[in-house]
Amino acid sequence: MKAFGPHELLDCYRRGVFPMARDRDDPTLYLIDPDERAVIPLDGFHLSRRLARTVRNTGFTVETDRDFRGVVEACAAPAPGRESTWINDGILELYSQLHKIGHAHSVEVRDKDRLVGGVYGVSIGGAFFGESMFSTATDASKIALVHLVARLRAAGYRLLDVQFMTDHLRQFGTVEIPRADYQALLGHALTADAAFGPAGPAVSGEEAVELVQ
Repeated sequence: MKAFGPHELLDCYRRGVFPMARDRDDPTLYLIDPDERAVIPLDGFHLSRRLARTVRNTGFTVETDRDFRGVVEACAAPAPGRESTWINDGILELYSQLHKIGHAHSVEVRDKDRLVGGVYGVSIGGAFFGESMFSTATDASKIALVHLVARLRAAGYRLLDVQFMTDHLRQFGTVEIPRADYQALLGHALTADAAFGPAGPAVSGEEAVELVQ
C-alpha cells in the first residue's frame, strides 16, 4: 500500500476533502467531505471598526512562515474550553512536510519575541485552506486572520476555505455553501496562478486594513 504523504494530501485538497483525527491522541486520520462547507468570501470579509483599530494600533508584530511548526503545535495544544484538539502527531508531521515543499503557510503574531497567536493552512493555486488558529493574547488570532486575508487578496487568491462554521468565524462574514457549490468554487480557484509570497514581516496594520476593506 502506498504511503500517505504530502503529495497524497495535496491530492485530497484538490478533490475537496481534508484529514482530521478524532482527538490529539488518536493516531488515525479520517478524510472529511462535509455536505456544507464554510468559506470566507475574500471580497466580502467583514472587518469591524473596533478590530480595524486594533489591527492598525497593535503593539504586536506580525510575520509569515517564521515558525510554521510552532503555530501548528500551538493550535494542537489544549486550552480553556478546548481541552482536546483534532491535530495529532501525524497531522503535525504531514503539514510540516507540506510547509517544506511550499504548500503550507502560517501567519504569526508576536508580543516581542513570544508567539501569542497565529493561523496556518494549505495553499494550492488560488485556493487557501485555513486549518486552525490559536490565541493566547486578546485579539491575536483575529489580527492573524486579518493579515491572512490581506495577503490572499493582494496575491490574487479566489477561495478561503475554513471548513466548518463557528460563531467565531461567522463575525467575519463567513458563509456556508453546499458541497456542489464548493466544488465549483474550488475548481475555479485551483486554476489561478497565485503565490503566498516570501517569509518575513507582514505588511503594516494600516496596509492590512486597507487591503481587506
